[in-house]
Amino acid sequence: MTTASGFPDISISTERLVLRPFDEADITAYAEMMNDELVTAWTAAPQPYTEADARAYITEVAPAERAEGRGIVLAVTEFLTQRLVGSVRLRHTDWRVRSSELSYVTAPWARGEGYASEAALATAQWLFHDQKFERIELRTAADNTAAQQVAQKIGCISEGVLRGAWIARVRNGGDPLGGWIDLRTDLIVWSLLPEDLEGVSDQLAESGFTSFSDWN
Repeated sequence: MTTASGFPDISISTERLVLRPFDEADITAYAEMMNDELVTAWTAAPQPYTEADARAYITEVAPAERAEGRGIVLAVTEFLTQRLVGSVRLRHTDWRVRSSELSYVTAPWARGEGYASEAALATAQWLFHDQKFERIELRTAADNTAAQQVAQKIGCISEGVLRGAWIARVRNGGDPLGGWIDLRTDLIVWSLLPEDLEGVSDQLAESGFTSFSDWN
């Protein structure tokens, strides 16, 4: 069992996806994804998100998080095409409590396919079964219904609202250059415990895919 010395260097496979560490070949696709309008609106990623930002994150920030046990970032790719469809991240990891916070981003072209739910569930299964964690936390902006739907699909329980706890971004209609302005919003806190996964895989399978994962 891995300790606070770091997360393992792993890949996770589902029927449709492979979750693996990012590498330098992903830099261009990752930068494009992080510049998407919805990603900009709901994340704190720098804007514009340059390839230099992507390179620093993929080659420095993410490997350091994994090695130090603070979290892990996985590229989510299509099994057949190997195309980048998104990312899954664990952060704010507490090894004593065996808890971590899960977040996910989906590329605009891949939305509506259930990829975020499939990747999030596979990550949760791995974290609970292989790493023996006991709690996963998710935080979604109050108006980010897509993220909330993912949380519900994988069995998360809503625990409450953190008022005014996040800064979303919206287009500045008065800016001819189409700039962004900050907008304070609430966060919904969700939790997922190992027992919450019971039956979730079967429910998602009925939607058209198998969510059971293999990892190595």
